[in-house]
Amino acid sequence: MFRVWVGVMRVLVVEDEARLADLIARVLERERYEVDIAHDGDAGLERALSGRYDAIVLDRMLPGVDGLVVCRRLRSAGVHTPVLILSARRELDERVEGLDAGADDYLGKPFAFTELLARIRALTRRGDRPVLPAVLRAGDLTLDPRMHRVERAGREIALSQREFALLEYLMRNAGQVLTREQIRERIWGPAAEPESNIVDLYIHYLRKKLDDDRSESLIRTVRGVGYMLRA
Repeated sequence: MFRVWVGVMRVLVVEDEARLADLIARVLERERYEVDIAHDGDAGLERALSGRYDAIVLDRMLPGVDGLVVCRRLRSAGVHTPVLILSARRELDERVEGLDAGADDYLGKPFAFTELLARIRALTRRGDRPVLPAVLRAGDLTLDPRMHRVERAGREIALSQREFALLEYLMRNAGQVLTREQIRERIWGPAAEPESNIVDLYIHYLRKKLDDDRSESLIRTVRGVGYMLRA
């Protein structure tokens, strides 16, 4: 079955060198792409997990979460957005490592912007990847990764990027117990303090928004372990 892309293509640029990120964005915008920029791995991962982008331009060496780690986490979370890695490391072993991490293409620095555009065009026109991530459902709760939209019983629920990523992770593992460590590693990465209560805090935020004073929460606490979204 043939699918046709409709509307403007959205590209996420994850690059810590501000001048280069701005240059890439301007070049893409001249070609009528919509562009978002993140300057470190943590911010890039948070944005990319939304699944809202048609392509990701990802620097390999980033502050916070490394570019290869970002790529691996996207793939393990079920996000199949095409990824083009940029790197000053041009050796064969480095390119192989990037592709093995889940990247679709690898471009060495410095590069010509005409080649960058050609590679992005090639990535976004491939027909062998899903155009839209599947809408996730759990009871009367639905989550659309592509549209970044959550509804429960027909009521739209506004979530922050981090809340959305957490809910998507829970829904993709509905019926399974996820430990606090698993959640913290997947959603916050190594930047999160191991002893912090960040996971519990964001579960509280989600319950408040999702449950709307219902007697039983969709998210079940498993004492001493973690949390589980009821299937």
